[in-house]
Amino acid sequence: MTDDTIESLRIEARRAPTSGIVDTVNYGRLVPGLIPLWVGEGDLPTPAFIAEAATRSLAAGETFYTWQRGVPELRAAIARRMSAIYGRTLSPERFFVTSGGMHAVQIAMRMVAGAGEEVIVPTPAWPNFAGALTVSGATPVEVPMDPSPEGFSLDLAKLEAAITPRTRAIALNSPANPTGWTATRAELGAILEIARARGLWIVADEIYHRFVFDARVREGERAASFHDVRREGDRILFVQTLSKNYAMTGWRIGWLEADPELGQTIENLIQYSSSGTPVFVQRAAVAALDHGEGFVAHQIARAVEGRALVSQALARVPGLTFVPPPGAFYAFFGLPGADAPALARRIVDEARIGLAPGTAFGAGGAGFLRLCFARRAEDLAAAMERLVPVLNAAAAEGERSRPVQVRA
Repeated sequence: MTDDTIESLRIEARRAPTSGIVDTVNYGRLVPGLIPLWVGEGDLPTPAFIAEAATRSLAAGETFYTWQRGVPELRAAIARRMSAIYGRTLSPERFFVTSGGMHAVQIAMRMVAGAGEEVIVPTPAWPNFAGALTVSGATPVEVPMDPSPEGFSLDLAKLEAAITPRTRAIALNSPANPTGWTATRAELGAILEIARARGLWIVADEIYHRFVFDARVREGERAASFHDVRREGDRILFVQTLSKNYAMTGWRIGWLEADPELGQTIENLIQYSSSGTPVFVQRAAVAALDHGEGFVAHQIARAVEGRALVSQALARVPGLTFVPPPGAFYAFFGLPGADAPALARRIVDEARIGLAPGTAFGAGGAGFLRLCFARRAEDLAAAMERLVPVLNAAAAEGERSRPVQVRA
């Protein structure tokens, strides 16, 4: 294929960014004995009671086209679970079933921004936000978050200063992948006020809302949410998925929550992208939402243990930049001056551990690595015993390569 052929493709397709995470996964995927901590999933398979619901659906012959917005039973189950979590009655008409959280993100981005328009994305951030915007012709505008001894923080003055006449939305992930940053209720209220004053949309990715470790950002058994501060008529699109809570990453099912008045627009976009999510997958989702709270609690308990184990191990690396995350299930840590992609490959080669390079998450991730600690303690303990010596060696090499500072 010639360069001319590639150039003949639409620029939005050609500009789709390569995933730095996938690059590293492809590099180390076949390494024997590798412990994979590079992607956002745990090691537990989907619980049997969820898979059995899908099997029953298939046995019943539910293999035909279905409701574009999702089967009524699933939309009702989502409404029940979300109403219980957020302490307010939410109508099933607010929920639109999608083929995974990424599908929900893509639909949300298509709804709010297109060619020549901008969406603000605090970074480091999950790279698929930028990817979804780029392929729709819009431009992601990064607002760097500030690392500090207390962890990452979002400067709202910087966020507001990034708004231009072309800005259409703010994409906010809290608890955040990869940093674990989690907004307080007050911060969410302030961001919403900025959006209201400027007529902007908010795309709220709150998929890690059950994984919260810091009382300062906790609201009951979950993280603070835009649900806590929103009013009727606010321009908010909520992205959700069953992937994380219920170990269903491979099932590809999630939902978009929005004002019911947007229903026809969302239904149209589903029709022209997936034509609906398979019914047997939706039946599995109903089982997860209605009967999965015990499994979710188990997942959270494992994450609490994993967070403590990884934090204790990383404390053994001098000069490492790391603060235990208040939310989500990632350790995002850095070595000053490190080449993150090269270090990630070195860790694959020398430690047989798979980590994601921080550069995959935007410019603010330079020198950082992301580790998913949603795994059993035995695997994490083994991983850290192999990882810490490599990090110590890299830190020592970096220290020797720095110029000596001479004070007058």
